[in-house]
Amino acid sequence: MIINQHIHQRLRIKNGLLTLAILLILIALAWLSRSYTAEIDLTENNSNTLSAASQKILSTLTEPITVTAYIKETTLQQQLAQLLNRYQRFKSNITIKFIDPTTVPEKARELNIGPQGAIIIEYQGRSEKLTYLDESSLSNALLQLANTSERWITFLTGHGERSPAGNANFDLGLFANQLERRKIKVQTINLAQHTSIPDNSSLLVLASPAVPLLTGELNIISEYIEQGGNLLLLTDPDNHHLKSIEQQIGLNKLTGTIVDSSSRLYGIDDPSFVLVSEYSRHPITINFNSMTVFPITAAFEINQESEFKIEALLSSVDSSWTETDDIVGKIQFNVDTEEQQGPLAIAYALTQNFTAKKQQRIVAMGDADFLSNSYLGNVGNSELGFRLINWLTHDDQFIEIPAKIAAGKSLQLSKLAIGTIGFGFLLILPLLLVITGFIIWRNRKRR
Repeated sequence: MIINQHIHQRLRIKNGLLTLAILLILIALAWLSRSYTAEIDLTENNSNTLSAASQKILSTLTEPITVTAYIKETTLQQQLAQLLNRYQRFKSNITIKFIDPTTVPEKARELNIGPQGAIIIEYQGRSEKLTYLDESSLSNALLQLANTSERWITFLTGHGERSPAGNANFDLGLFANQLERRKIKVQTINLAQHTSIPDNSSLLVLASPAVPLLTGELNIISEYIEQGGNLLLLTDPDNHHLKSIEQQIGLNKLTGTIVDSSSRLYGIDDPSFVLVSEYSRHPITINFNSMTVFPITAAFEINQESEFKIEALLSSVDSSWTETDDIVGKIQFNVDTEEQQGPLAIAYALTQNFTAKKQQRIVAMGDADFLSNSYLGNVGNSELGFRLINWLTHDDQFIEIPAKIAAGKSLQLSKLAIGTIGFGFLLILPLLLVITGFIIWRNRKRR
């Protein structure tokens, strides 16, 4: 076939139109890729995909979610962005902001953000603060924010208790303010003026009274407990004003103050500071990974006559003990005294079923300082406080999301296999290449 000028021109037009069509298709695909995204998780255990439980929670949150990370370290910011990207695939109106807490010191103080940083999740005017972030903790925070019910808790006053409205170092003002932001209303009651606990109260808090309660007041609290009321009892080693209440619920407070010699490993020179990093399998501490700090702590033991189901919630380490002497200078455990060796129970969780639908819940803590204004910002103290309140008010909808462990991340080879691979790559393969090259060179030379 002879290609003349006319045919040659037609071919050029045809090729030009074909090129133009291909360019238009590529431009259209590029535009579509910016407007619509499609992702496929090819990992064996779907490690880059949210669990079904997390997706279900996101489907209930119709309004925008704002995540503000007060984190300075760039590496942590990248890890956080990678995690939140999974949530944004299912909910596009999640906004992420990164702020260096040192640039906003007033806001950091207002939110009680320590040097380790924190993540604030906001939804419909409510907020949750996290110091440790993974899918489980973030999804549970969103689950709490999805709950719009309003709860009331009552603090006993009139006996020098730690005040939820106070600003002193030993008061609980900061914790009460954070409860308010979570739609948990705080009220106080003086039983010398009122003869019963308010009906709208989901929980009664006894925060280490400084003076003894009147007999009539103790009777009101005792009756409240007998009728199935929920209770948070906070006490201290030298505080004996709640002894009758402790005995009623089946606990005895041990003599002395817990001392923890391992606290020096964390840079704390005061042995009366008890650090807890391992927790029991209880709904309060499920998926809880932060360390908590308890200054000046008492230990409890169970009275075998208790009608409650009692579970140890927090315990000190094996090397701790109850020191009955003054904690000054060099101290040591004395066998022939009332002192007891660790591990020691710092807190107990008690439950009692009244009916199929009503369960009474009580928590007794041997330290009232961990939620005070001075120590609330220490690592996981505030988060533990919120978990206690949520469980005691029957708002414990926590879900457990198992960690996704990627399979096949390591390759186990025998010594023979390692030797064969090493010998083959270092000697056999180069030798074969040299021989092959020599044969090719020789054959070409012979032609």
